[in-house]
Amino acid sequence: MRENGRVADVFTAGRGDYQELVDEISALLGAPATLENRDFELIAFAAYDSDGEFDEASLDPVRTRSILTRRSTAAVRTWFEGFGIARATGPVRIPATPEAGVYRGRICLPVRHRGVVLGYVWLLADEPGPTERQLSAAMEVTTRIGALLADEAQAGADLTRELRAVLVARSGWQRDMALAELRMALGPRGDGLHTVVCVAPWPSADPDDAPSVRTLPAATALCTVPWDGGASPAPEAVAEPGQSLALLVRLRSTDVLAPALTAATRLLREAEGRGGRGRAAAGVAGARHGLAELGTAWQEASAAARAALAEARLGRVAQWSAIGPYRLLTSLPPRAAHDPAVRALLSPAHHELAHTAEVFLDCAGQAGRTASELGIHRQTLYYRLSRVEQLTGLDLDDGEDRLLLHMALKGARLHGAWG
Repeated sequence: MRENGRVADVFTAGRGDYQELVDEISALLGAPATLENRDFELIAFAAYDSDGEFDEASLDPVRTRSILTRRSTAAVRTWFEGFGIARATGPVRIPATPEAGVYRGRICLPVRHRGVVLGYVWLLADEPGPTERQLSAAMEVTTRIGALLADEAQAGADLTRELRAVLVARSGWQRDMALAELRMALGPRGDGLHTVVCVAPWPSADPDDAPSVRTLPAATALCTVPWDGGASPAPEAVAEPGQSLALLVRLRSTDVLAPALTAATRLLREAEGRGGRGRAAAGVAGARHGLAELGTAWQEASAAARAALAEARLGRVAQWSAIGPYRLLTSLPPRAAHDPAVRALLSPAHHELAHTAEVFLDCAGQAGRTASELGIHRQTLYYRLSRVEQLTGLDLDDGEDRLLLHMALKGARLHGAWG
């Protein structure tokens, strides 16, 4: 998105949030800007140049790494702190130091709230740089950022236990008590508009290894939750549950899920960066006011993540509202995927026939579309479909038989029985 010579990062979370404030500073000073928390973890960034195009020259190795990995190294942090930024109450000018990977001069604007440093705004600005009047205006914006960071820290930093208690509690009095604790901790925010994000599988159950909620605009709380993906273990084995990550995200409109979608995308990158095994996906629940239906929202988010893992065409981030038949299938027990009619069809020897049947049913039984999708001749398609009927005992000219076969195939894909 380009506006007034700014190239806004995709992390926009809504009016008044970090991205908009960083964009404001970048526009005030006519310089690229990044916002990091006090642990040097990236929250938002905006690039700026006079022609309204992204300025690749603004990226030196230190800034590039910060943007790509969402954090700076300990050595970089120590080097910058050596200029007194943690004690400063006003702008700190840092000269270019090529040997340290800092090819352009910087101005650091400390972000404080009630005297406590909560983060830093970094500006790439060569001499002579912004005027004192411009910097004064930018410092006023950092005051608003500081208030927002403080608010986030108070509302979300310590809610891991409360959120997890709600999501893992059984229905009844246990969940009611957990909800009451979370509602008390959130205060008035608990009555606002929220949604839930599920990222699965997540590579670690260690709370200290989870990302900071302060680095995710609009995030209220996060926690890890046991995850088995809904897979059907073999009778002789019990699948060892892994982990998923749950994120509570506040929204400004029921029609705009951008903050949740952005957070989901960032968390998927985090999962990859933390050495996650295999493909990960994220699900986003529908929007809800208050916390009463938080358990249902988590079920929706988990179901959407499972659907995205099973069906690549849904993408890596799936919304509950867009997963179609999987809304129903994810609510069924794993054994529902093992209908006797499709047992033979789902054997490894008949994988091609099962895929043909699924594509045929996805194409509403239109032979021409199916043959084109599969890249085969119609006669080949008709032969395969006749073999499907022989193996299943189902009549593909019968609507109910088609429905049974279609749902059984989708259910098997969802529960990892084939695909």
